[in-house]
Amino acid sequence: MSKQQERIYIQKWLEIKPYVKQVPEDTYYLKLCNKVKKAIVNEEISDVLLDYIEKDQIDTLSCLLTSYFEDLISGTNIWNTFVKCHYKLYRKPLPFYSIEDYIENEINLEDVHFLIWYFMNTLQEEKFISPYNDWIPELANKVMEIFESEWEYAPENKMLKKYYTIDKKESDYYLARNLTDTILFKTYLFYPDTTIELYESDIEIADNLKEEDDIENILVYLNYNRDTSLYTKRTRLLGFKGQEWAAEILGKDHPLHDDYMNISKKITGYFLYTGQNNQYVFTEHIASGKIFNLVKESLEEPLKTLTQKNTILFLGIVRWQNEWWFSGISAQQPYDATLVAKERNSIESKMAVNFLDHEEYKVEEVIEKQFAAFKDYTNGFQMIFCESSKIEAYLKGYTEHYNTYLKLSKNELKKAKERSIKEGFMREGFESIDFTDRAKSGLLFFNPKSGVEVALDINSAFPSPDNPFFNAQKSGEAIMHLFMSEDISTELAMYCVDNYKDKLPFFTEDDGGMFLHDIDFLLRFWKKNNYVTVPAITFTGKQKD
Repeated sequence: MSKQQERIYIQKWLEIKPYVKQVPEDTYYLKLCNKVKKAIVNEEISDVLLDYIEKDQIDTLSCLLTSYFEDLISGTNIWNTFVKCHYKLYRKPLPFYSIEDYIENEINLEDVHFLIWYFMNTLQEEKFISPYNDWIPELANKVMEIFESEWEYAPENKMLKKYYTIDKKESDYYLARNLTDTILFKTYLFYPDTTIELYESDIEIADNLKEEDDIENILVYLNYNRDTSLYTKRTRLLGFKGQEWAAEILGKDHPLHDDYMNISKKITGYFLYTGQNNQYVFTEHIASGKIFNLVKESLEEPLKTLTQKNTILFLGIVRWQNEWWFSGISAQQPYDATLVAKERNSIESKMAVNFLDHEEYKVEEVIEKQFAAFKDYTNGFQMIFCESSKIEAYLKGYTEHYNTYLKLSKNELKKAKERSIKEGFMREGFESIDFTDRAKSGLLFFNPKSGVEVALDINSAFPSPDNPFFNAQKSGEAIMHLFMSEDISTELAMYCVDNYKDKLPFFTEDDGGMFLHDIDFLLRFWKKNNYVTVPAITFTGKQKD
């Protein structure tokens, strides 16, 4: 590799910045970034790095580490916010390390150590790289020597700081949304995570476009993808959403802190237009029958002049400061009775507003009744192990038992059925699910936060006397799958830890014991978007919002 090829150029450096045009301070930090890269590639350790990442990703790692240094110098409060939030959760500044002399607001060797571990494990999911590998602290020491020599002379990047602030009295949701977008998709700390994830999904969208029509509308698809990701994606660091990071970066004393924390989930779906005034456009969510009054200034011009009631609108909406704002893309079409009937009978469409029902109904009480019925059906067990071919029948049997357990009279059951039909929500019979092609065995676990959960091919993580499928030789692999899979809940992973950690060689004899000290942090890291479990309940019936 020639010296010219080894250099990192300004275009690469600006990839992880919230701005696109170079500022004077970038010259200094680009030079520093190249010093960091030189320290990395001149070490034998760089060969180890290439076992896990591509050669050009060493450039990205150099930019990330240098941006951490720039962040502390410039007071943008990104890294300090992570440390503060980690301390709030776990009473220590960072995971993995015993730190006696951590210095807040300054560079620390453990910071660099952790950032290398984070970068490596975020960019690739094939292997888990232990934070205790010898080459990580060796590399961190080399980088830290450079940072220490520059600490007293590095310039503050004032332009950078402007991108992480917002007026204390700001009420325009779109300006508020810009901060969240900057944090998730234009910030060095989350670049290897949510930024690259967005890039990859954009590429996939572009690759799948074939029709001329689609190619012409590619920007619509990409904007829709970005807007949706803004509300749904969580970071591997602490499993926070962008709005939570925005609130924490601004701080509790900022007047908009609570407003950011209370931004609703995004609702995307079909609505009926029912009218408007000077302030609002009135709509009804077709699937649920809920009423939403949308801030008129947030809508595009065609909707502001709409007059035909019952026009069908396809919209994305978000609640900000107790008002519903349009967010994403919009489309309209004439009333279509077939589409309306389909929406009112769609479980997926009703689920878009589930979180509002959870605010209105006593969901915990419903799940408690389900849990009691589950234990009654399983003779007191929270977990059942069985062949995958029997899971479907077990689920059906439990569902029927639950209805009996509620002790509803025939008249009450009849009324419930009639109400479902009237409200356009009716499923005949039990939906068939074939688990046999996925694994030989599985388990049913009652998750106290969501309801019945099915998991396949991880029975060897549970050395229960009631588990005929446990295989000690496969337990380590099953445990890692249990921990790292986003399809398996946090509660199920912790059920294994809480009940069997003293009985599994993975924790008592192997390296897995190190996980126990930081298990919650790691579950947030691995499960990311599904770390937080939500109730798997859909209510029917028209409720005004």
